[in-house]
Amino acid sequence: MKRILFITSTRIGDAVINSGVLDYLVRQYPDARITIACGPLAQPLLENTPGLERLIIVRKKPFGLHWLGLWRRVVTKRWDLVIDLRGSAIAFLLLAKERKVLKSTRVRMHKVREAAGVLRLDPPPSPKIYLPEDARERALGWMPVGRDYLVVCPSASLPFKMWPATNFADVVKALVSPGGAMAGAGVVIVGGPGDEEHAVPIVNVLPDSGVMDLTGKLYLSDVAAVVERARLFIGNDSGVMHISAAMGTPTLGLFGPSDEMLYGPYGDQCASVRGPRGLDDIKTEFPNWRQHPSSLLDDLRVEAVLEAATRLLERTEES
Repeated sequence: MKRILFITSTRIGDAVINSGVLDYLVRQYPDARITIACGPLAQPLLENTPGLERLIIVRKKPFGLHWLGLWRRVVTKRWDLVIDLRGSAIAFLLLAKERKVLKSTRVRMHKVREAAGVLRLDPPPSPKIYLPEDARERALGWMPVGRDYLVVCPSASLPFKMWPATNFADVVKALVSPGGAMAGAGVVIVGGPGDEEHAVPIVNVLPDSGVMDLTGKLYLSDVAAVVERARLFIGNDSGVMHISAAMGTPTLGLFGPSDEMLYGPYGDQCASVRGPRGLDDIKTEFPNWRQHPSSLLDDLRVEAVLEAATRLLERTEES
């Protein structure tokens, strides 16, 4: 029976991107005992992994002391396989028959493909999130069968990655109103604690339609179960966008200062859209873009998002 140590990201989106490699291990070694090391934010998405023996939460500390803490917790075991998608040195300080450490590359490729390269997997395995059945039952209670649902996440981890919430409201209204591509669909808003203000314009523009605002109210595995039930998800470049893609939901990602070629929603059911400014244009115009206090997606027009959403709905239309 193999004993596997899998070290993955602290960020939600990166942990989801790496989850395809983890799913490959689950399928390749169904009897393996797996230890996962991840950040606290990613825990809800990994704690139901088949074969999981131990989940180690790594909380970042100054001077890289979190790596020392992790080493102390895993050094006493003899590992058959250590996979480190954080690219640290810890794999070389453990007793292991085989070590696979992600190395940085200058080749511009999607991060799902880059992660798969650690095991030379081609085609790369798609991201996969294992959910408990009670999460799906709760989602079914909020979103009963017999109706299509549009799920949106108007927030992101940083303000420069957020399309204005008023624009989200205009898109949502156009899609679900009579004559829209999702006329009559239910609207569900998701996001993390502290993101509630971004939901307000959407709720206000559809006051009588029963918009369900779940922002900041759900455990992350419940968020995954909710987006799984959507006919369409629209969101900024965020962890929730990657969760939606991993759940197989038609997913439209909105991009500006981040690179959709690397971080776009991954899968045949996905699409990305940006305004007329290219990535290099934005970084040239805003040299300190990482510190920009407001949206850098202001050139992305409502009409462009509506068109992209309609094309994605048509392409993924259920037979």
